[in-house]
Amino acid sequence: MLSILIALVVTIFVARFVLKGYKAQAVLLAGGIVLMIAAILIGQDLPLPEASSTGSKWLDIFQFIKNTFSSQSAGLGLKIMAIAGFAVYMHEIGASEALVKVLTRPLARIKHMPYMFMAMCFIIGEFLSIFITSASGLGVLLMVTLYPLMRSVGLSRLSACAPIATAVAVEMGPGQGNVNFAADIIGIDVVDYVVDYQIYVALAALAVVAILHIIIQKHFDLKNGHIASEHRHLGESEEMKINSDETKEEAPAIYAILPVIPLVLIFTFSKLVITSIKMDVTTAMFVSLVITLVFEFFRRHSAMAVVDSIQHFFDGMGRQFANVVTFIVAGQTFAQGLKAIGAINVIVIAAENAGFSPVLMTIVMVLIIMTSAILMGSGNAAFFSFANLVPDIAGKMGIAPVMMLLPMQFVAGMSRNISPIAPNMVAIAGVADTSPFDLAKRTAIPMLGGIVISVIVSIMSF
Repeated sequence: MLSILIALVVTIFVARFVLKGYKAQAVLLAGGIVLMIAAILIGQDLPLPEASSTGSKWLDIFQFIKNTFSSQSAGLGLKIMAIAGFAVYMHEIGASEALVKVLTRPLARIKHMPYMFMAMCFIIGEFLSIFITSASGLGVLLMVTLYPLMRSVGLSRLSACAPIATAVAVEMGPGQGNVNFAADIIGIDVVDYVVDYQIYVALAALAVVAILHIIIQKHFDLKNGHIASEHRHLGESEEMKINSDETKEEAPAIYAILPVIPLVLIFTFSKLVITSIKMDVTTAMFVSLVITLVFEFFRRHSAMAVVDSIQHFFDGMGRQFANVVTFIVAGQTFAQGLKAIGAINVIVIAAENAGFSPVLMTIVMVLIIMTSAILMGSGNAAFFSFANLVPDIAGKMGIAPVMMLLPMQFVAGMSRNISPIAPNMVAIAGVADTSPFDLAKRTAIPMLGGIVISVIVSIMSF
């Protein structure tokens, strides 16, 4: 009882400080250290098993953090850093913009159905998120391209913003940090995770969210007295406003293939196509970088300019280490603290005594992730903080970890887009000169629908 009380108090303080705006990594790290210290003091589990101990149970706390940094930096962390570095480089050379322009061009042919057009914009945005994994980065790109188009067919500001704000909601594909983290925890290749588990849930969620966008955005527009058919050909002035910064040189149309190369490599050299050669995500990113450098050389005809541009890739890796990798380590430290204090055992035993089935326990974990993502405004923060608990809980409940992790991973991404403090929501609302709280009202029901269907399909898959 004492252990669960300590865990509850520390968790409340962690949540309170995060909500007050304290840096989440530092708060989670501190919370994990406090829990491990408390575990030692009350005679619960030690931070490290005796075989890998430093000889001092107090130093073992910091040895655990060091070991976690080492393992994550060399494994999953390097993978996520490489993905981020490549994404930043694609943006800097204009390849991301080129891909967006190529894929959004056919949409101009279905302008006569405003809300169907909007739903197609959402689907295109989700497809682009496989290659452009930053929610804020993709959001701004789509505000430059799709937003003026949606305004031109008569959609209101908020109806045009909603599908853009939710474009990275259904996180899928081997380029997403949460996807790689889930695959790493389960212990399978990320391509296997995507193909064997993700794809069916993703398709169901995409269909439900797209349909709900049509219903909800039309409902709100009519409620506000906005009739799309009476507001066509608006938005030209907004397009000029968004496109006012034209300092960056436009990339050739052929650059649209560059962001796609890593995905092609990853799926080609897997059990799906060529089994004799194996290529992981990190290797695919470096191979794609070299191919991109060749393109850049023929474009700029300057070896020095091409070599100097690689710094954007390394800068992107560094920023991702500072943000995401530290989040993973902090989240794992907090999770280890909860394990050491015995909170996980207490929760599982209580769930078993209460007659909780594995399905009900999965729903509890989903609700924890959902609440955390909305309060933090970050799907990564929520998922990295609690996903590490799943193998222990799932093992004691007698189910495969993927049964819990799959819906948790999808829910983390969608819940972020209900939060008015999420960076992508704030950025998109800012460009459209509207309130992120009003935007959250437009995204909440489609996201809740996606959350419900993703949980149902995930559970039915097992």
